[in-house]
Amino acid sequence: MENKKDFETIWTSRWNDRYSKDEFAYGEEPNNYLKEQLIKLNVGTILFPAEGEGRNAVYAAKLGWTVSAFDISLAGKTKATKLAKKNKVSIDYKVGKLETLAFESDQFDAIALIYAHFPANIKSLYHKTFDRFLKKEGILIFEAFSKKHLDYLSANEKVGGPKDIESLFSIDEIKSDFPNYEIIELVEQEIELNEGLYHKGTGSVIRFIGRKKAPLPQESFGVQGD
Repeated sequence: MENKKDFETIWTSRWNDRYSKDEFAYGEEPNNYLKEQLIKLNVGTILFPAEGEGRNAVYAAKLGWTVSAFDISLAGKTKATKLAKKNKVSIDYKVGKLETLAFESDQFDAIALIYAHFPANIKSLYHKTFDRFLKKEGILIFEAFSKKHLDYLSANEKVGGPKDIESLFSIDEIKSDFPNYEIIELVEQEIELNEGLYHKGTGSVIRFIGRKKAPLPQESFGVQGD
């Protein structure tokens, strides 16, 4: 238990330190893939997990979405609130671990997981919990670094991303974590990133757009507390 608390403290401190600087770590502009996908959808309710400094949440709010977001970093929320005010929009931004936050089943029309690299030991459990929050016919938008990305990271540290392969993603993992989805797009590809200070250069990502089907019979997911 002590080791777990130490890890959580280090993990939170890392992101608070990154987001405490004046400059936005990943810029103020939204992720390109998110932009491409959101304009195809009717506005509604949307959740942004691991939202950091709020660039994607603020963009969605400017389009008319009702936006919820969360992160473990209070510094991230401070920057997100500042960015929302600058853009004259409001977002509901919570700070804390997912299992402490009061999101509800079937709450959201869309969920956007944009570089939401949760620790390896909880990432699949979190994905299954997000599935519960998404309405039937809801849309999941996902972009994150693939397991092949380690080769790109070793060639250029400025491209960013986790340095342990367990925190990265594969197509098979996405299929396993989101089994009850109509796959609109699921690809692994090389892209050029130019997002703030920490996403600069060529990387390898998984991109996934899925539409949630009716619940599978006798299946229930949730995050277990300590």
